[in-house]
Amino acid sequence: MTSTEWITDIALVLVVFRQLREGRLDLKTFVVPLAIVAFVARQYLDSVPTGGNDLVLIGTLMAAGAVLGIAGGVFTRIRVSGEHLLIKAGAVSAALWVAGMGARMAFQLWTEHGGGDDVARFSLTHHITGGQAWVAAFVLMALTEVVTRLATIFLRGRRVAAGRHPAATGLVPSVERGV
Repeated sequence: MTSTEWITDIALVLVVFRQLREGRLDLKTFVVPLAIVAFVARQYLDSVPTGGNDLVLIGTLMAAGAVLGIAGGVFTRIRVSGEHLLIKAGAVSAALWVAGMGARMAFQLWTEHGGGDDVARFSLTHHITGGQAWVAAFVLMALTEVVTRLATIFLRGRRVAAGRHPAATGLVPSVERGV
């Protein structure tokens, strides 16, 4: 892995660790992670291969990213304090985020240190056209995880701000009203 890859991966992990402390839900909450994944996408997503079963691989990893992102958003506590919304990533939210990031990093390290032949055999067996399909799948998985997590937090924040009770909305009980 290059130093740029390490820095961007660590930055994405730190985004959620920063949210382990309760803080205001504001524009920065959305812009920072979106800017990081936009940078990663621009750096590594040259194309989205469509040959063989590339789209199946990409769709599968994007679906995994969506599940991780939505679950991470659901397990982020949101409450109103005065005129502000406050958020705090719970342990489950942080663990899901780290699991997604960790899985991508582990896969990359594994392929660079002996697993490349296994991935090549798997790709050949399952009609995946090459390395760019894997790159696209993992980058789009990360992008999907970030976007769905933020969308979930945004929608939940709007509901909390509107004064809806968590039990009535089906949201997890960690959503609180008041200080």
